[in-house]
Amino acid sequence: MRGRFFRRIAIGIGLFFLFVFVAGWLGAAFGGGWIGRGDDHRGFFPWFLVFPALLVLGFVAFGRAIRRTAGPIGGVMDAAGKVTEGDLSARADVQGPADVRDLARSFNRMAERLEANEEQRRNLLADVAHELRTPLSVIRAHVEGMADGIYEPTADHLALIADEASVMGRLLDDLQLLSNAEAGALRLHRERLEPRELLESAEATFRAQAAEAGVALVVEAEEDLPVVDVDPLRIGEVVANLVSNALRHTPTRGTITIAAAREGDDVTFSVTDTGEGIPVDELAHVFVRFARSAESRGSGLGLAIAKSLVQAHGGTISAESEPGNGTSIRFTLPGTR
Repeated sequence: MRGRFFRRIAIGIGLFFLFVFVAGWLGAAFGGGWIGRGDDHRGFFPWFLVFPALLVLGFVAFGRAIRRTAGPIGGVMDAAGKVTEGDLSARADVQGPADVRDLARSFNRMAERLEANEEQRRNLLADVAHELRTPLSVIRAHVEGMADGIYEPTADHLALIADEASVMGRLLDDLQLLSNAEAGALRLHRERLEPRELLESAEATFRAQAAEAGVALVVEAEEDLPVVDVDPLRIGEVVANLVSNALRHTPTRGTITIAAAREGDDVTFSVTDTGEGIPVDELAHVFVRFARSAESRGSGLGLAIAKSLVQAHGGTISAESEPGNGTSIRFTLPGTR
């Protein structure tokens, strides 16, 4: 876009000077005098006035062209100055030649992303402060109580403090993992694995918990699925997170199905439950950091982390749900054969 813009400016300047040259040549060649030769006097034309007239017209046309371009560019520069000063709501008017309009649209998209990122940053800080406040308050209350002699430093009180410290530690670990994944700085130790191995590992991990809750765990994997090149630990975390969420929201005698199916050259994994489902107004935000239902006991980072880990492997993730009829979370990873 920048190259086209400067080429047009260069062509405009070149045409202007060509225009001036032609006008000057006409003025020098004809001067002022009779049109025609010999006795054929058909009238006198003031050629000596053509050059200045054409020169003035050229300056006027060139000036209008420059103003038509410079005005919109000035608007983009003004908006850029406002963004630099911290006003991320500033936008440039989309006007002028096509290339300048493209420049204004690109600037506006950039400003929109900056504004959205700033809003996310503020929300993240507020959410982290909120999540840390509760365990920190519990720890402070018990430590101050023991220091003042209100509580005895018994094993129960110390265990409670350790539990709340663990909650804070897990939250900070999750935030660091999420930050690294979103920044593309997460190191993946990839291995070629059969999709069924991931499903069976998750089923073995949650078998006892599901049995205690009275929930059936079912593994379904198509035959001859493509091998996936993944970090087993990270993708295992994704599947475990989905199964853990499903267990929390599936009632007794419900079913959770962990499945893998071919989708072209890729493999689609899914965790489907028969729980209460997700309300429509919450479904669009399930992968947003700290998004959670009112009754959720988690931090609201699990699905955001799952999304980042799947994307780090070059995959995609989505959620489908119908209130009262369960939820299905699917993610697709590239196959290797």
